[in-house]
Amino acid sequence: MAKGRNGGSRRKDGVWDPLKSSSTDRQRAEAVPKTPQTLSPAYRLAYVDEDFLCREELRPIRLQLELLKTEMMLTERGIKSTVVMFGGARIPAPGQSAWAARNDIQRVNLEAASVYYDEARKFARLCSKYSATLNFHEYVIVTGGGPGVMEAGNRGAADEGAPSIGLNIVLPHEQAPNAYVTPELSFNFHYFAIRKMHFMVRAKAIAVFPGGFGTLDEFFECLTLIQTGRMERLPLILFGESFWRRIINFEALAEFGTIAPDDVKLISFVDTAEAAWKIVQDFYEHRE
Repeated sequence: MAKGRNGGSRRKDGVWDPLKSSSTDRQRAEAVPKTPQTLSPAYRLAYVDEDFLCREELRPIRLQLELLKTEMMLTERGIKSTVVMFGGARIPAPGQSAWAARNDIQRVNLEAASVYYDEARKFARLCSKYSATLNFHEYVIVTGGGPGVMEAGNRGAADEGAPSIGLNIVLPHEQAPNAYVTPELSFNFHYFAIRKMHFMVRAKAIAVFPGGFGTLDEFFECLTLIQTGRMERLPLILFGESFWRRIINFEALAEFGTIAPDDVKLISFVDTAEAAWKIVQDFYEHRE
């Protein structure tokens, strides 16, 4: 009978492998006597030497590692598709104060925007309820993992007992994962570009709520990929039509000629979670 990987015969994926594992050698290297030679940075195994891995010359390797780690863990979990939710970190839950407000006008606006927290939570619940019928392998909620709308998305999934993904990124301020992200699916990134790739690679629908520069950046990234044909057409839903119409004049872009008239049709506007979920259902009804 084949032994487990620690016994040295087979890996956990069943492949025969007589070589010692990297983990085994890492443990052995840590157990060597402490001498001037073994304590030298030069003696460290390259793959456990954090100082070496953080050198400028190894940036391509770090990019690859950030892409691989999340991809491998999502694959092992069996997650085949996601519903992406973008939106402002500063939008509070209903009844909570606007912690990010810098003046009275911002406080009034942000606290009124708590309606979007509610709708984000409801939308995530609807997606997760359907995801449950597919063993949580499809339509899994993914957010940026932070507060505000992101928290609402992960919270809505948790309401249904569903797993959800959080793609956090290291920032100078806060950005700790919210409490509703599934711990085993809580990831942290250094590179914005790799984080954006993970938002897109499994996306079946993208819901964008009112937000700031980060939300706008994510929205336009998705819209550009779809407009240029680098990404398949999928539901791209903007919550809060009055907000978006005030912030961006899409028709003016079409009238000026910098986008095609039909490009405006790549976007759907809604104000409720039910309307957003119907768009997703209708879009895939004849495809699945």
